[in-house]
Amino acid sequence: MSDLINIQKRFGQRMRALRVAKGLSQEEFAANCGLDRTYISGVERGKRNISLKNIEVVAQSLGVKISEFFEE
Repeated sequence: MSDLINIQKRFGQRMRALRVAKGLSQEEFAANCGLDRTYISGVERGKRNISLKNIEVVAQSLGVKISEFFEE
């Protein structure tokens, strides 16, 4: 289970970095994605397990390829 938590945290940190690089607040980003701000916050903190569908939505909102979330 610790591997799952680790990948959630790494994904969330990467998502936050990409969001901040675009100059978006969590509120703006959530609105662009059509998701709740508390959901975005949970994903960024590694507390929520984001679905593949929402990964696609987030990537499109940020204008990046899905693979960019998994690059070190």
